Amino acid sequence: MQRIASFSVDHTKLDRGMYTSRVDGDVVTYDIRMKRPNAGEYLENAAMHTFEHLFATYARSSALSDKVVYVGPMGCRTGFYLLVRGMSEQEAILLVQQSMAFIAAYEGEIPGATEPECGNYREQDLLGAKREAAAMGQVLQNWTAEKLAYPAYLA
Repeated sequence: MQRIASFSVDHTKLDRGMYTSRVDGDVVTYDIRMKRPNAGEYLENAAMHTFEHLFATYARSSALSDKVVYVGPMGCRTGFYLLVRGMSEQEAILLVQQSMAFIAAYEGEIPGATEPECGNYREQDLLGAKREAAAMGQVLQNWTAEKLAYPAYLA
């Protein structure tokens, strides 16, 4: 089997941030790295689940919704993937920054968190999701398109 591209990034050196993970034709995959890999701190399942509901809802309700292909968590629980089509790098950064601010300030019912809408609707943690979003918002506060490339020492 072929080694997939994401396994070629040195996870012992990868830090929190937003990176262009891959480009497949007109689809760009962004690595929204919220936790340092293998550092012993991971996204808690319930907070990650709530974060997913809020991130996906915000991104798919934004002015850029028609350019959002997918929003979903990494199995390693260190972040999320955002797949987009026809979106500039600056638009992607701004969408993620705005998503973090939205989640950090969110109050109310969690979208899609009812039994008919979700396969695990009881496992939610709004406070945890808000805490993670606020922390990641700080990381991405001054993020630029130049920072989207994985640093050369990671490949």
